[in-house]
Amino acid sequence: MSEQARLHQNSQTLSLSFESSLIQSCMSLSDPDELVLDYTRAMMGFLVLNPAPRSVLMIGLGGGALHKYIHKHLPETDLTTVEINANVIELRQDFCIPPDDERSRIVCADGAAFLAKPTHQFDVILVDGFTGEGIPDALCSPGFYRRVKAALAPQGVMVANVQADTEQTRDIMKRVGRVFDGTTLSFESDEGGNDIVLAGQRESFVRCCQEFDARWAALPSVHQATLAACSTRLQRALLKDLRAINAP
Repeated sequence: MSEQARLHQNSQTLSLSFESSLIQSCMSLSDPDELVLDYTRAMMGFLVLNPAPRSVLMIGLGGGALHKYIHKHLPETDLTTVEINANVIELRQDFCIPPDDERSRIVCADGAAFLAKPTHQFDVILVDGFTGEGIPDALCSPGFYRRVKAALAPQGVMVANVQADTEQTRDIMKRVGRVFDGTTLSFESDEGGNDIVLAGQRESFVRCCQEFDARWAALPSVHQATLAACSTRLQRALLKDLRAINAP
C-alpha cells in the first residue's frame, strides 16, 4: 500500500513529506527549478565525473527536484525516473514537473524490480528512494547494488542519498564497497542528516581527482553555481579515496 504524500506550503516554498515530519522534497515557489535542499545539489556532483551523461536513471521522484534540473540543464541527456508511489507521481503538476517527452519519462514501478530488467545501460544511476521510515530494504540490499552495477555503462557512476551516521548507513557503505570493489566515497550534505555515496570505476575516480580543477573550470556556470557549496567536500572525498589507493 502506497504511503500518502503530504504537501506543506508557505509563502516561499512547497514541501513534500510522508508519515513522519521529515521533509522529502522542497520547491521554491519563485524558482521551481532551483535545487533548494543541499543534498540534491550534492547529488549533482556526478557532473564533475561526467558533465554530459547520455542517459540517467533515477530511483525515487519525490518532488522532482533532480528530475527537473536534469531535464532543464542537461538537454542532451535521456532521463528515466522510476517512482513506486502513484500518489507522488500525481503531484507532478503541483511541483511543476514537465510532462513526459521523447527524452524524459516518469515510470510508476518498483525501482528494484525495474533494475532487474533495465531498458539499457545508464551513465548515471541516482538512488533517492525513501519512505516515511527511511530507505526501504529493497533499495539497499546487496542484490540491489549488484543490479545497479550491472545496469551501469562501463564508466558509469551510482550516486545514492542515505541518512547520515546510522547503523543502516554503515551497513550500506560495506555492501556498496563489496559490490564495487572498494571504489566508493561519501561526503555529508551541508544541512546534515544526509550522506551522498558515489560508486563506480576506480580509473574514473582517480582521473577525476587528478583533473578536478580543470574539470571544475570547464563546467557551465549554472552547474558551478549549483555545486559551489559542495565542491570542496566532493574534492576532499576524492582525495581521501586516492590516498587510500596509494597507501602502502
